[in-house]
Amino acid sequence: MATLGAGDYNPLLQNRRRRLAELRTGLGEPLPPHAHGKIERLLARLELVLSQIAELERERDAVAESKAPDRAGRMIQQLTSLRGIGVQSATVLVREAFVRGFANGKALGAYAGLASTPYSSGGIDREQGIGKAGNRRLRTVMVELAWLWQRYQPSTAHAAWFRKRVGATGRRIRKVMVVALARKLLIALWRFVSDGVVPEGAVMKPAA
Repeated sequence: MATLGAGDYNPLLQNRRRRLAELRTGLGEPLPPHAHGKIERLLARLELVLSQIAELERERDAVAESKAPDRAGRMIQQLTSLRGIGVQSATVLVREAFVRGFANGKALGAYAGLASTPYSSGGIDREQGIGKAGNRRLRTVMVELAWLWQRYQPSTAHAAWFRKRVGATGRRIRKVMVVALARKLLIALWRFVSDGVVPEGAVMKPAA
């Protein structure tokens, strides 16, 4: 499009086919046939992907609304009952982690790549930060949830812990500490779906 001088086109809009026919090059002429054909083929691939995504989302939402869910489905429904957790985040947490067996919270944190990595050499002992060798999808969702948790669950013990730790510090410290919060929150949510232990101070969504 850029090489043809044709702009103002968004292939994600519903009118993508009609808009394509209306496009003109920088010289005010219709798109060349070979370019038009290539874009049509790209749109066909895009529409296939969009339809597959929509189907997956329908299946995901059906699990959250099922009246007779399996074990994973029950966990997803349990997580979505907490304010601040949506069906997509709950699905990733359950499918990527909670259906697996973990000996303890430390093992779960390591699996997510949220475990600390201490360094010890001679008389030097220090933290190297967070190890990122674990499940990237799970880690990404948990960091996002940690930010959301402070907004939707401000009265919880975890949110209070974060506020106390960061205080009036800068953005860098907040980014470091939110990962620590993500690890704590991951373990708390795991215990919630495994043992029914509600995170301290957590608020549930109103019953539909």
